[in-house]
Amino acid sequence: MKVSDIKKKIEIILDNNKAKNIVSIDLEKKSYIADYMIIASGTSSRHLQSLAENLVSELKKIGVTNCRIEGRESPDWKLVDAMDIIVHIFNLEKREFYDLEKMWSEPIPKEKVLI
Repeated sequence: MKVSDIKKKIEIILDNNKAKNIVSIDLEKKSYIADYMIIASGTSSRHLQSLAENLVSELKKIGVTNCRIEGRESPDWKLVDAMDIIVHIFNLEKREFYDLEKMWSEPIPKEKVLI
């Protein structure tokens, strides 16, 4: 299965589980850590945990088996490492505070800056 197909499946899974404001960012020319970053919000700590666990469970069903959940102890944020796709699930306040959409949506400068 292609990474772009997995990304679409993740977006559908999050939407079906009532995640809010789902945003996908293409990281191909910005970073080697992943091909895509998906950011979504949940309504409570229980909802965040449920979103992360359901996502991992559904991905396993389609053959994406090496997924991990980070931040299990955090009530405000979960990260699902789905190999070439990183999924951040925040509560609304933490999402606004970290503002990953702005940071990762900025174009990468073509010139190197020497300090």
